Amino acid sequence: MPLEINYEIEERLEDDVIATFEALLVAFCRLEGVPTHALIDMTIVDDEIIRQINSEYRQKDVATDVLSFPQYERDDDLTREMPLLYGDVVISLEHAKAQVKSYNHSLKRELSYLFVHSLLHLRGYDHMIESDKKEMRRHEEQILHEVGISRDD
Repeated sequence: MPLEINYEIEERLEDDVIATFEALLVAFCRLEGVPTHALIDMTIVDDEIIRQINSEYRQKDVATDVLSFPQYERDDDLTREMPLLYGDVVISLEHAKAQVKSYNHSLKRELSYLFVHSLLHLRGYDHMIESDKKEMRRHEEQILHEVGISRDD
């Protein structure tokens, strides 16, 4: 699955983080049955930009760590052979760095988790009720484990 990364800030992701994202995409596609020709469009922003996006699209005027916007209507759309925009992912690098301090793990681990979390939202998973949250967490851990990312990283 192609990954296109756009930056709305000066800072760039490290090459090893991008390589990890690509490996996570492969695991996600395999484990979730998503065709590999679908495209993920990711934008890296700061807290101010993600706050604006969150306010505009979710009517929540607060910064957050990640936002996901699916771009297909039904799984039938995924059978088309031409490149398909599967979804948009927006990650606040500033928010992720703050969470690294709170959770006491690496930035690579935090960004990997946020990326997988957003991919699963694109797939339709949610965590509003406890049973759905447990199911989503199970899938997150499975995908992260496939790539060798643990909670201790």
